[in-house]
Amino acid sequence: MNEDSIRMFIIMEVNGKRIVVTGAASGIGKSMSKIFIEAGAKSVVMADINEDALQHSATEINSPYILTDVSKEKEIINLIDQSNALMGGIDIFCSNAGIGGESGLLNTSEADWQNIWDINVMSHIFAAKHVIPQMLEQKGGYLVNTASAAGLLTQIGAAGYSVTKAAAVSFAEWLKITYGEKDIGVSCLCPQGVRTKMVEDAHDIVGSLVGMDGIMEPDDVAREVVSAIEKDQFLIAPHPQVLDYIKMKTADYERWITGMQTLQKQLLDNFPEAENMFK
Repeated sequence: MNEDSIRMFIIMEVNGKRIVVTGAASGIGKSMSKIFIEAGAKSVVMADINEDALQHSATEINSPYILTDVSKEKEIINLIDQSNALMGGIDIFCSNAGIGGESGLLNTSEADWQNIWDINVMSHIFAAKHVIPQMLEQKGGYLVNTASAAGLLTQIGAAGYSVTKAAAVSFAEWLKITYGEKDIGVSCLCPQGVRTKMVEDAHDIVGSLVGMDGIMEPDDVAREVVSAIEKDQFLIAPHPQVLDYIKMKTADYERWITGMQTLQKQLLDNFPEAENMFK
């Protein structure tokens, strides 16, 4: 079987599929759930830790929901088991939940690091570990892991976010390399600024940083996800500028580091009260 035939075999239409979305109470996860249904998904199970928001969003979209703390392996297992019971199987699993965590480095605690690591990285690992076996058995499936442009380019002022999102990208790459020719599709979502609660509640300096190339609407990002799934496209970069930045980074690493240092200085000149956030 040649490469083209392999790719054609694992391309997946969203229409008629059974889908799980974590971090679905709001933001990108809620929009993915809604857009999947609009695209003809058979069923979408929405998962989140925020019960009130999850119940409200699930009622609005008319989807089943399962309260889930994605940082705990046993709760991911429960989510998969209950989703199988509700839908009769899982075709697409979107590991989307994530947090911004604490800013800087010097004032962070061991608990801060463990929390953001468990949510932003281990949740992807737990989901893949426990859903891939049934996808292999059913000879097909798709994983969408939400990371961030920060995982490709680093987030100024946020060590924990940068490190965990880079790890999320790396894990998605490993999944694609390992299972991409075993009928398992993998996409990694890496947006910049998206109009979500995480961005809207952040300090103005964060909004200024992530919004440099425009703030996208969650529904538009979700449509990019649908398109990527149907093309078996690994990297989803809704902000096309990110692809240019990656090329600049790899072409001249030293120049890129210097440029990021300059950008950090410019931001702090504009928002001097945020200096402690960047330490």
